[in-house]
Amino acid sequence: MKNGTAQQLVISGVGGQGVLFLTRLLAEAAMDKGLAVFTSETHGMAQRGGTVISHLKVGDFTSPMIRPGCADGLLVLKEENLDLHAGYGRAGAWAVVNSRHPVPSRQGDCPLEVATVDAFGLAREVASPRSSNLVVLGRAITICRDMFCGPDDIVRVLERRLAGDEQRLHKAVTAFRAGMKAQQ
Repeated sequence: MKNGTAQQLVISGVGGQGVLFLTRLLAEAAMDKGLAVFTSETHGMAQRGGTVISHLKVGDFTSPMIRPGCADGLLVLKEENLDLHAGYGRAGAWAVVNSRHPVPSRQGDCPLEVATVDAFGLAREVASPRSSNLVVLGRAITICRDMFCGPDDIVRVLERRLAGDEQRLHKAVTAFRAGMKAQQ
């Protein structure tokens, strides 16, 4: 493990939104940097539209599950899931939420620093409606100053995963960068 990195992220959405793709993308970025990684996921209804949550731990951990009150950040691909999963955030944790309008910074008993991004709208603007998950990740990369990986790391993993499909790669990188440029 490098630099004593320890980070716990919760990624939440519904089936078909790319929760598992984001988790694998981030896990590969961490492994490329020589960091230890744990992932775990729960599929709600195990079909398109059912709740999906994944846990990603980067660093020296012994269990893949994140306990409530311990996550450093949340990537929320469906706004309604913030209420369901905000309790995983520790005091001072950040959350990036796919929402067209501002979301309160305090959810339940856990104060979160919440940033929103109209990921569906931006993904449509860049002609990649299925890439709203990458828009959310792009926004998260810009607000989380101590993220274990950076934009170049994500692009490298996308290039490797989507090698041979230049059109899909271009759309994915464009959506990711649109999220990085978004400010709300």
